[in-house]
Amino acid sequence: MAEMLKKTTWRLLQTPAASGAWNMAVDEAILGAIGQGKALPTLRLFAWEPPCLSLGYAQSIADVDLGALQQRGWGLVRRPTGGRAILHTDELTYSVIGSPEEPRLSGGVLESYQRLASALLEALRLLGIPAVSQAQAPAAPANQKGPVCFEVPSNYEITLNGKKLIGSAQARRKDGVLQHGSLPLYGDLKRITEVLNFKAENQEAQEKLRQEAAERLERRATTIEQYLGQRITWQQAAQAFIQAFEQTLNMELVPEELSEYETACAEELVASKYGHPAWTGRA
Repeated sequence: MAEMLKKTTWRLLQTPAASGAWNMAVDEAILGAIGQGKALPTLRLFAWEPPCLSLGYAQSIADVDLGALQQRGWGLVRRPTGGRAILHTDELTYSVIGSPEEPRLSGGVLESYQRLASALLEALRLLGIPAVSQAQAPAAPANQKGPVCFEVPSNYEITLNGKKLIGSAQARRKDGVLQHGSLPLYGDLKRITEVLNFKAENQEAQEKLRQEAAERLERRATTIEQYLGQRITWQQAAQAFIQAFEQTLNMELVPEELSEYETACAEELVASKYGHPAWTGRA
């Protein structure tokens, strides 16, 4: 892959752990800055504090048990990308943001996703994880398409021993491309089912569906710790991502900070969009 791409320079952002609203606002602020020619293409690596449930762009708020979420002190946000719910905790999250003309992001969703997947797979290899990109995912039975992202298979998913390891989603606009994704490092992936609603006639039936979803999730998704038998740190995972992107995609990553322009845009987006019920609470 690297031999086909001319050497280039991207920006590297490693931003402090933050709320869901701030994290999504920052991604969109960077996208806007790049669209206006104010920033280089960017690889951003980040985390979430407190843990946060994120919904896909078109997912209904009805999927969320708001009381259970509040009881645990977890946040809630809606992503600008599609897909289903993800619980962001104990993970490394990445976002790749650039122009549609950038050779690593050009073409359609599938073409650009495959290029980026080559770097993601190399990062995992550096961590001792023999993951693969699954070109054709098996279809989930209609009665098992629930609200949880990591139990729903997708084409070109990055898997380990048949289990989903990195979940990614992409949004393409006229002036920019955003792809972000989650790599669970450790922890119990089934926790997400504790804060979701499952359509059922009564409480007993709902709990049965919840348990079934937890069992499916355990069969279909995994963490790095489950494979290695030990935890790696966020910093170790981040370093593997940096090395893999530079080598696989033939780029130099230059560490920078968010610009004043991007910070101001992100603050406005938290207030008007990602932290606002009109966006997050859509039915």
